[in-house]
Amino acid sequence: MSGQGSDWTPDGVDDSRPNAARMYDYFLGGAHNFEPDRQLADTLLSIAPEIRDIARANRAFLQRAVRWLAAAGIDQFLDLGSGIPTAGNVHEIAQRLDPNSRVVYVDTEPVAVSHSKLLLADAPHVAVLQADLLDPAAVFTSPEVTGLLDLDRPIAILLVSVLHFFGDEQRPGALVADYLARTVPGSYLAISHVTPNEHSEQVRTLYQHTTDRLYPRSKAEIAALLDGFPLVPPGLVRLGDWHPDTIVAGAEADRAASYAAIAERR
Repeated sequence: MSGQGSDWTPDGVDDSRPNAARMYDYFLGGAHNFEPDRQLADTLLSIAPEIRDIARANRAFLQRAVRWLAAAGIDQFLDLGSGIPTAGNVHEIAQRLDPNSRVVYVDTEPVAVSHSKLLLADAPHVAVLQADLLDPAAVFTSPEVTGLLDLDRPIAILLVSVLHFFGDEQRPGALVADYLARTVPGSYLAISHVTPNEHSEQVRTLYQHTTDRLYPRSKAEIAALLDGFPLVPPGLVRLGDWHPDTIVAGAEADRAASYAAIAERR
């Protein structure tokens, strides 16, 4: 599908360079991506075929996390790096459990934001914001957030498959602390993050051809991003092992080369 002339592509978007959000959409079977995205994604899959499994496992974790958070009494969600909407999005899961749940989707990628606004225009209690995720103050003071979320009540911040696109020089641990510091006690933060495997160096090299860079981190490095915030059980574990819907064999969990956790703001 070409972005030129389509009603979900903003004017001026460069569709000649692959983008991680659009590639993720392709890995999940979506249609909102461009030929360069698909070409690089197919090259990645030829080297590391587990990437599609990781994308699907990551999506499944997001849905399980939202259900867990809703059961914990959370009815407000701030989805950072939300990407391009697909079936089973945050508001669909949350509002199935509580129709009054409110969700703000935030992304920097213009195609993701444009299509989100188009698709969610009639969705109740939902807002879409284009913003720099490295600027928590701008996110929290935006009309979309202040107009929809009650920041005097607990919220859930979702940074799912996002932090591995920030290098150490961007201080992702400080970013996590900044976001959580702007919430009240009883709030939560859900993350997932890729970890190195045998294909990591080749994958990192290919991601240099995109608008993003990839920074896989070890379990200890990921845990350090959440330093000072208690983790809900079972703590920081492989994607498939975080409250699995079914019993996940160890090999399958290891194949999904990512860790996941939910931290609590006390």
